[in-house]
Amino acid sequence: MNRRSRMLEALGVSTEWTLRGAQPSAEQVDDVAVVEPPIEAEALAAAVAAEPAPGRVEMPPAEIGIPAAGGGAETAIPRAQRIAAFGWTELEAAVSNCTSCKLCERRTNTVFGVGDRQADWMLIGEAPGENEDKQGEPFVGQAGKLLDSMLRAVGLSRQPGEGKGVFIANVLKCRPPGNRDPEPDEVAMCDPYLKRQIALVKPRIIVVLGRVAAQNLLQTQTPVSKLRGKVHEVEGVPVVVTYHPAYLLRTLTDKARAWEDLCLARKVYAEHGGQ
Repeated sequence: MNRRSRMLEALGVSTEWTLRGAQPSAEQVDDVAVVEPPIEAEALAAAVAAEPAPGRVEMPPAEIGIPAAGGGAETAIPRAQRIAAFGWTELEAAVSNCTSCKLCERRTNTVFGVGDRQADWMLIGEAPGENEDKQGEPFVGQAGKLLDSMLRAVGLSRQPGEGKGVFIANVLKCRPPGNRDPEPDEVAMCDPYLKRQIALVKPRIIVVLGRVAAQNLLQTQTPVSKLRGKVHEVEGVPVVVTYHPAYLLRTLTDKARAWEDLCLARKVYAEHGGQ
């Protein structure tokens, strides 16, 4: 039985219909009787189109890594899972080109992070401000100068060759309008980037700067005043919470407490094999 006959049989048609007086092909004479009238062209075309070509195996989209119809571009492999496999180059490019939340619409620059990418110390802040958005670097301006002074006091520096290196990043990579607090969906979109940075740096100690960064990183609503003075943990790394440098510029009396926090971080670092 030829291909046409098999197709007709599948449609439940036992004989093929042709025009009166038309001469059947040799293939038709071998397999079917010639009667009248013709089969509908639309049905025939649909049946031929539906029949797979010989030797071809039809596979559902999910089996070949292609999103199913109506699915997003990330259906096959979840976004967080893909980011978790990135190296530094891929991660930085992903952040630079990110459009996963509305903050991309008004940014001047993304703020990926700066410093030693193999540092024992990692500092995490909240989000870029106006100056950071313009320069593409975290903690610049007066708050950045104060942070640099705090780091020098414990022998650290973001600048190569000036002390033990640190890596500085933010919870968000784009500036929220008016420096408002990050919204939950914005934090959720940036969280895989930060988690991958932590995994790549492999720090021995993380110092979190300020309320927003601490509450989002530690998944808590506890105020900074109750989080500081204790050792927390994120991704298996000890975490010490202190005040944001911008807050310290407004509240000079808490600088002594911030110094206590850095001393605690240095103690924890030493306990985890740091020198």
